[in-house]
Amino acid sequence: MAKVCVITGRRPVKGSIINRKGQTKKSGGIGTHVTSITKRKFRPNLQRVRIRMANGGTKRVWVSVKAIKAGLVQKA
Repeated sequence: MAKVCVITGRRPVKGSIINRKGQTKKSGGIGTHVTSITKRKFRPNLQRVRIRMANGGTKRVWVSVKAIKAGLVQKA
């Protein structure tokens, strides 16, 4: 199962690490140059918590910490 927040829908997103080399123009150099680009993932901070369902039952689900802090989830 993919790690996705059931409340907010937050999921891992793709990004990249950009390495630059050289002295900036601002500090007297000729400018920085990109030396390498590496793929990476930005993963949300998900926690597996027991939540209270609308029908009164409980269920264990992945929820983002942002949703927990905002009070969108009622813990069981």
